[in-house]
Amino acid sequence: MTKLDEFSIITIFQTQLGNKTFVSEDVEVFSLGKAKIIAKVDTLVESTDIPPKMKLADAARKSVVACVSDFAAKGVKPQYGIISLNLPKRISRLKVEEIASGFKNACNEFGIRILGGDTNAGKEIVLNVCIFGHSDKIVSRKGSKKDDLIFTTGPFGFTSLGLNHILGKKKTNDKVVKKSIKFVMKPKPRLDFGLKNKKYFSSSMDSSDGLSTTLYEMSRQGKKKFIINNIPLEKEYESYVKSHNLDLNKLIFHGGEEYEFVFTIPPKYKNSVLKNAKLLKIPIIEIGYVTTGKGVFLKDNDRMIRLKDKGWNHFR
Repeated sequence: MTKLDEFSIITIFQTQLGNKTFVSEDVEVFSLGKAKIIAKVDTLVESTDIPPKMKLADAARKSVVACVSDFAAKGVKPQYGIISLNLPKRISRLKVEEIASGFKNACNEFGIRILGGDTNAGKEIVLNVCIFGHSDKIVSRKGSKKDDLIFTTGPFGFTSLGLNHILGKKKTNDKVVKKSIKFVMKPKPRLDFGLKNKKYFSSSMDSSDGLSTTLYEMSRQGKKKFIINNIPLEKEYESYVKSHNLDLNKLIFHGGEEYEFVFTIPPKYKNSVLKNAKLLKIPIIEIGYVTTGKGVFLKDNDRMIRLKDKGWNHFR
C-alpha cells in the first residue's frame, strides 16, 4: 500500500468536495452578504504538538498563536473564535482550568472573542481553534514581482534547536539554548507588524511549516525565482551551532514551528518598512530578492545552490 503524504490527502478531499481550483493559502476567504470573511482553522494534538514540560496553558495559547500568525501574514486583525476540545475522560479539573486560562490569556493578548465551541472525549488532548475576521483584501502568497526584496520578520533556527534539547532531555545553562526553549514555549506572532505594513507587501506567508517550505511555496505560486543571499540568523546562534558541529542549514531552513512570516516588497518601500519595524521593535531581516525563473536558490559567493523543500509535513 502506497503511503499517503499530506498533499495527497488534501487533494483527495479537494476532489471529493468539488474544489478542483483550490489554491493553497494561509487563510480562507468568503463573502457573507457584503462582508468578506477571513477564516483560519488549526489543530494541536498532544502527542505531536505539545513537547514535554510545556504547560497546558502555553499549549492552549500556542493553538491560538498558530491561527493568529496566519492572520498576521495576511495583514488581517483576528476578531472572533470557536474552540473544539477533545479531552481524556479522566482529565483533572486543574488541567481543564489551566487550558481555559491559556485560551483566556491568548484571547486577551490578541483581542479575540470566543463565541463557543464543542467538547468531546478521547484518548489524548486535542485543541482545535477556528479564528474569524473581516477584510476587503488579504496579502496573497503569489504576488511577488521581479526585483522585489525578500524579508523575514525575525531570525530562524531557535525553535529547532530548542525542540532538539527538549526532546533529547539535555540539561544546559547555555543562554542560546535557554532562548531557543523560550521560542518553543512562548512563540510571538508578528500581528502588529503585519497589520501596519500590509499595504507595502506584494506577497506574504506564515513560516510555521519551515522556511524552505515557505520560500518554495511563494516562489511556486508567484512563478518567480527566489535568491537567498543572507541567512536569517543571529550571530550568537551561529556561533553556538558551529561550535557544536550542528547542521546550520537544516536548523534554519527545515525546522518549522517558528511563528514568523516571510514577505516581499518593492525596493521603494524598504525605508518605510524598516522604520515601522524599528518602531514596533520587530527584528526584520532582508534575506534576498526576487527575479525571473523558478525555484529557490542559496547564493554562496558565485555559486547558486538549489534549496529543496524539506520543511514540516505531518505524514513525511
